Amino acid sequence: MTSTSASAESGGPGPRRRMRARRRDEAHRAATPLELFFDLCFVVAVNQAGLQLVHAVAENHAGHGVLSYAMVFFAIWWAWMNFTWFASAYDTDDIPYRLVTLIQIAGVLILAAGVARAFLDQDFVVVFVGYVVMRIALVGQWLRVAASTRGAERTTALRYAGGIVLCQIGWLALLVLPTHVRPWAFLVLALAEMAVPLIAERSMATSWHAHHIAERYGLFTIIVLGETILAATVGVRSALDVSNALGVLVPIAVGGLLIVFAAWWIYFAVPVHVRLEAGDEAFLWGYGHYVIFACAAAIGAGLEVAVETAVHKSHISEVAAAAAVTVPTAAFLLTVWLLHARHFKHGLWQQLLLPCSALVILLCTLAGEHAVLAAGLVAAATVATGETLTRRAGRPGPRATAGASAG
Repeated sequence: MTSTSASAESGGPGPRRRMRARRRDEAHRAATPLELFFDLCFVVAVNQAGLQLVHAVAENHAGHGVLSYAMVFFAIWWAWMNFTWFASAYDTDDIPYRLVTLIQIAGVLILAAGVARAFLDQDFVVVFVGYVVMRIALVGQWLRVAASTRGAERTTALRYAGGIVLCQIGWLALLVLPTHVRPWAFLVLALAEMAVPLIAERSMATSWHAHHIAERYGLFTIIVLGETILAATVGVRSALDVSNALGVLVPIAVGGLLIVFAAWWIYFAVPVHVRLEAGDEAFLWGYGHYVIFACAAAIGAGLEVAVETAVHKSHISEVAAAAAVTVPTAAFLLTVWLLHARHFKHGLWQQLLLPCSALVILLCTLAGEHAVLAAGLVAAATVATGETLTRRAGRPGPRATAGASAG
């Protein structure tokens, strides 16, 4: 019996136990209620980043908005990802583990409170404080692992803890640098953060669970796509409150729904965990989801921008507003193809489908006020074509693979 199931049967977390690694082949490994709660709280920060991106793009400050969004979203995504892989290997579900995880949740809420300042005034102090709270809490988890293990496993845990602490010192220095230098310093520190797992696991790889990881990433993708639908709905409602513009808003709403539905369908069309079990691409797959998550959230922001432009509340052209939707949509499709979909495609037509669809969606930008609907129709046609090609090849459809791919 696993520690998680044992504590669940007793009605709560068990007593403090040594932090032993969970098995890679553990049966029926699924996301826990604490992990789901963790995800929902992180989406609060995603929502704030998307909201500020909308304001920046609508006010014709797209360059500044996209840069700030990329920086803030990295902090959100990296903290989420580090916890996810740690929990996949070391979720003991005892009282200290739960309390430290709740501290990480408090950290992301602090970060969310500082997002507006980061965008508007380039004041990253609150974002930094929230990020450090999350990261130092994770250091505490790794030190528990080090205290409970020996040999190579202990070395890995100490490398993680030491690497995270060093990176936090670097982020502190970022706060005092001139504004024009910060993006370059951010890039260096982001690369340093991403190097920590690569260095730490040289002595021994952690025992993350492929099925569990695939499910966790899939669930977060669903939550972010849900946030995208919410953002678009709020945008349409707000527009209707001040303007009788139903005729121009319906095509945007329909196109947006088609895009989100297609994004969900395409992401879950293949059994992701099979690739994680068989290949050595876990790091690339995990890191590449920065683009998938950021683009999924940015689609919602883009739909809000498109709505504001349609009712003449923004200061940008129709083509620029269309690009706010088509660019992240195309990037989402292309990244999904690069990370895992291409490994399950057979034949030239299946391989070319997603890249070609991404290109056509980019061209939809030129359709102006009809761009979102056109992009949605292309996305829907992509799903229909993909299913047709799969069935003609005599392979199972989504009913046979969706459960596996979702974890």
